[in-house]
Amino acid sequence: MGALDQELAQELAAWEARGLTRREQALEGLVDLVTNDYLNLAQDPHLIEAARRAAERYGAGGRSARLLGGGSPLDREVERAAAEWLDAEDGLLFPSGYQANTGLVPALVGPGDLVVSDALNHASLIDGARLSRARVEVHEHLDAEHLEHLLQQGGGARRKLVLVEGVYSMDGDAPDLGLWSRICARHGAALVVDEAHALGLLGPAGAGAWAASDGDPSVLAARLVTGGKALGAMGAVVVGSAVLRAQLVHRARGFMFSTAVAPAIAGALLAGIEQARAADRGRDRALGLARDLAGALGLPMPAAAIVPIPTGSLDRAIQASSKLRAKGLDVRAIRPPTVAPGSERLRVVCHSHNEPSDLQDLVTTLRELDLPTAGAAQQSLPSASPLVVLGTDTDVGKTIVAAALLRAASKEGPAHYWKPVQSGPDCDTQTVKSLSAGKVLDPGYTFDLPASPHEAARAEGREVDLAELDRMLSEHLTLPGTLVIEPAGGVQVPLTDECLQIDWLARHRLPSVLVARSGLGTLNHTLLTLESLERRNLRPRALILVGPHHPSNHDTLARMSRLPVLELPLLDPLGRESLDGWLEEQDLSCVLPATMVSTR
Repeated sequence: MGALDQELAQELAAWEARGLTRREQALEGLVDLVTNDYLNLAQDPHLIEAARRAAERYGAGGRSARLLGGGSPLDREVERAAAEWLDAEDGLLFPSGYQANTGLVPALVGPGDLVVSDALNHASLIDGARLSRARVEVHEHLDAEHLEHLLQQGGGARRKLVLVEGVYSMDGDAPDLGLWSRICARHGAALVVDEAHALGLLGPAGAGAWAASDGDPSVLAARLVTGGKALGAMGAVVVGSAVLRAQLVHRARGFMFSTAVAPAIAGALLAGIEQARAADRGRDRALGLARDLAGALGLPMPAAAIVPIPTGSLDRAIQASSKLRAKGLDVRAIRPPTVAPGSERLRVVCHSHNEPSDLQDLVTTLRELDLPTAGAAQQSLPSASPLVVLGTDTDVGKTIVAAALLRAASKEGPAHYWKPVQSGPDCDTQTVKSLSAGKVLDPGYTFDLPASPHEAARAEGREVDLAELDRMLSEHLTLPGTLVIEPAGGVQVPLTDECLQIDWLARHRLPSVLVARSGLGTLNHTLLTLESLERRNLRPRALILVGPHHPSNHDTLARMSRLPVLELPLLDPLGRESLDGWLEEQDLSCVLPATMVSTR
């Protein structure tokens, strides 16, 4: 085994130790409550026969990219059929939904542009935004106010693009696309809707979430029609204007540099579109089963056919999935990093071919497992609004900022403070407790040596257990109200010998603010820290400068970071009264949008 393989083996062992190992598992005759084959079209004889005929006529493979003669005449037929179904001008066929989204977004925006993306968007949309090199802002899941705030802040962008899903694959919820389109119209933004889990189920003739909405068509840039879910095949078509298609042919690398889909796939897609459009009984059955299941378990009504069932912990999710499998029901446990720690769940997908008795068996088995009751299950999902107070370095004023934000949040409702690792004799938790009205939680780890977490732990013959830190975070995320989290030192300090603090934070993708000094030397430290954060898709909500007012540094950082910049002077005396005086002069809506704290 080479050196690289040894390192990879160690990484895999770490995943195994945390219970996060993934393995391919076929259905093996089990009742399908897991796949995205909503209308059972993957088994439909019309699709199978269409695929056979296409292969016999045009061959087994796509041969090359379409710009080099690959594919078959069926490709254009698929594009036109998808566009006609969704009432669009035209479309472009890609080999997969992932390639479609990673090709689409960079073809529409680039440097100097702004992308605003939902926090729970699919990885393909996230990666497409990253590849575009546009500035990316992430709004809280389905938070229209936060979306509008970010668009307002991006007024100087050349183009603005909003990315959203018609139905979210892990939560089963959906945006109000009419509202989303009106927000886009107010701010000159274009809208992309990924219809992956809405197509075939929602809208007239199953044409998707946008077709079911009262959206403003003037802002709609593109929709994604995926072939591997309700259509029973694979591939994806981006539908929109004829101009959009031409742009994608010239700019979408996932189209330009990929072999065309096999003719059998194109043939199956054509048949799948025809069958899905006519499948009113099938979609009604799938949607009805999902509603019945949610009602039986006391869960919120799903937007389509996905019902997430909270389990309260990773172990219980895995245990429940195994028990259901033993009963002949294929329901998978959804674990980090697919979902955030603390929101582990079972993901049940209802199909047109499922029987009510299948779901009754599911409900009975879940009750036997003594999973949380409906009310407790709801509470087991993260209910806290977390905010991480990051620093460019140690002693930049993070603790005072954390105390101030905790104090502000506590005036709106429950608020808690947590420090994952405390090192050194100066206890930040006690400082926050003395300055704020919120509840402080015990630090995750406490070490005597004032050093980076990995060094402080080593000095005592200990180490920071990342799995245990994840568990504590998951537990704290179930608390009500606001959770203010203050990591140790600067973002780049090591938590362990193998893991930097910034990489642990990137796994959890929690909202943050960045605290920096106001004076000499701050430009270099702050801009480097921001660059490091943005490489990991961790863009802070705001920058808070601590110290005497420095107009030049303030203006430079505001211009180059494009973040809201707040200033906290060195308060003398430092106490609750002086913090309240500062808070009275601040508009913290950019920092705490969930509560829209504004004491000005």
